[in-house]
Amino acid sequence: MSSSGDIQIPNRLPLLLTHEGVLLPGSTVRFSVDSPRNMHLVRQRLLKGTSLKSTIIGVIPNTKDPEQDSGDLPTLHKIGTAGIAVQVVGSNWPKPHYTLLITGLCRFRVSSLLKERPFVLAEVEQLDKLEQYTTPAAPGPPADDGELGELSHKFYQAAVQVLDAVSLEERFRKALPLLTKQIEGLKLLQKTRKLSPDNEKKVEYVFPGRQFNLDEEDEDDNGDDTAALERKVHEANMPEAAYKVCLKELKRLKKMPQSMYQTMPEYALTRNYLDLMVELPWSKSTKDCLDIRAARTLLDNDHYAMDKLKRRVLEYIAVKQLKTSLKGPILCFVGPPGVGKTSVGRSLARTLGREFHRIALGGVCDQSDIRGHRRTYVGSMPGRIINGLKTVGVNNPVFLLDEVDKLGKSLQGDPAAALLEVLDPEQNHSFTDHYLNVAFDLSQVLFIATANTTATIPPALLDRMEVLQVPGYTQEEKVEIAHRHLIPNQLEQHGLTPQQLHIPQDTTQEIIGSYTREAGVRSLERKIGAICRAVAVKVAEAHKVTKTETPESSMLQEGERLPLIDNADLPEMPIVIDHNTLRDILGPAVFQMEVCIQPTQLTETGSGNRKTTVMS
Repeated sequence: MSSSGDIQIPNRLPLLLTHEGVLLPGSTVRFSVDSPRNMHLVRQRLLKGTSLKSTIIGVIPNTKDPEQDSGDLPTLHKIGTAGIAVQVVGSNWPKPHYTLLITGLCRFRVSSLLKERPFVLAEVEQLDKLEQYTTPAAPGPPADDGELGELSHKFYQAAVQVLDAVSLEERFRKALPLLTKQIEGLKLLQKTRKLSPDNEKKVEYVFPGRQFNLDEEDEDDNGDDTAALERKVHEANMPEAAYKVCLKELKRLKKMPQSMYQTMPEYALTRNYLDLMVELPWSKSTKDCLDIRAARTLLDNDHYAMDKLKRRVLEYIAVKQLKTSLKGPILCFVGPPGVGKTSVGRSLARTLGREFHRIALGGVCDQSDIRGHRRTYVGSMPGRIINGLKTVGVNNPVFLLDEVDKLGKSLQGDPAAALLEVLDPEQNHSFTDHYLNVAFDLSQVLFIATANTTATIPPALLDRMEVLQVPGYTQEEKVEIAHRHLIPNQLEQHGLTPQQLHIPQDTTQEIIGSYTREAGVRSLERKIGAICRAVAVKVAEAHKVTKTETPESSMLQEGERLPLIDNADLPEMPIVIDHNTLRDILGPAVFQMEVCIQPTQLTETGSGNRKTTVMS
């Protein structure tokens, strides 16, 4: 180093040969060293040196050091960068190597090569002034500090050209086009993230040195979706209390740093809460169909008998015509299994033109299933009532609370007690879910509960519901239901037609009286399905016989005839199920036993005494 006004690098520099990257003045780059000459350079110069001068080395780009120490030295690139080794880290896995962190100081030109082993030593000529990198405040042309930084592999050749440019003017001429392309690529990337989420397609952009896959629907990478979420909050038309809570959560969301979105659990919790609030149907409802004649026709077509339930539905429609602000009734259908309680609720929704949602309560033993979890818990979510409203998208659906008599009770609470607020017309206008923590109006929801018995329903819950008993069907009603609904449905499910299978009413009565003794019609439907499957086998076999391929006449020998199909093997259509066929398919009927009790005189017969039994 000279003591003159200009700071000079040593005239002799050890050279680090690399082909992975380009070190520019003012930039800091990591280099991995594992070749013999470079390893000797690190061990003998950087690790053993004690002065600042020993940490200054020359980095020659575009030159690969041979793998063997005895290999010939390749032609060196004439322009290099003098740098100071800031950090040296060694490792033995997967093979011995060093990682160098080098900061570029200035350019130099290789004048002559002094020695090749154990490491390359050359005489160099300094091309830049070191003051423009070490003293940015000095007068003169502006310093190109941090010139393009660490460059990717795509920029390797361009970076070598920038390195070879000695004069500042030529250097700017080489670097400015690269910087312009990079800036345009970043602007385009920022623009694509602000596009509307309605364009559901992936756009692929290739920038200099890197490739991006952008999904325009992914709005979590930036904060632009906060404005869209705020617009949805204003358009949700929610009550004032809920609106204030949403504005407060939005304010918290905006204060969160955008760079921490992926790592902050509060962001995901707040975002999920706001998404649920804007998706709930606060003021969206469906218009009821109040045509009594059309409702009566639809109910008669869907269900036979059940006059009491149909009359109650028609009464509700009639009162709804006279008073539009009628609250939804709380009905409870109680009856044996298989009588059609659940299907009546679905038909009721179709009659009124409302959305239908079924909530199965059998075995539920946690009150959080009804009221939801508080947001302080990890993985919290709303209850089934709020989730059902989100699913249907309206605030006046028909909710079917199925098997309400089979609710359980555990340490997590009593769900039957949580239903007291839901099924009370005087309280459900301000139902508060633990997750929402704001009141939601359930007064327009038509709740229908189903149960097999009222013995296991708590009295407080039973008192809030209008109980309608659904008795079992008589034999005549079952016959009519079978021929109106069950048989056509089973024929369609098994791919049969009425021209292929016919079940007379006498056979249906025998099935009901001898095989299915129940209040409902589920077993009857299963028996009819068994008959359809047996007939389907016969029809499929006959279809295969008629479709059997026969040899063509040209392939027959002289005097040989086509084989004839025996029509006696084909079943006659339609197949009629009589008593004998029924026993062949379903087996013997339910065993019947008659017991006759006759009065007799009881006599006592001794079989020994205690004394003789003990002594023996």
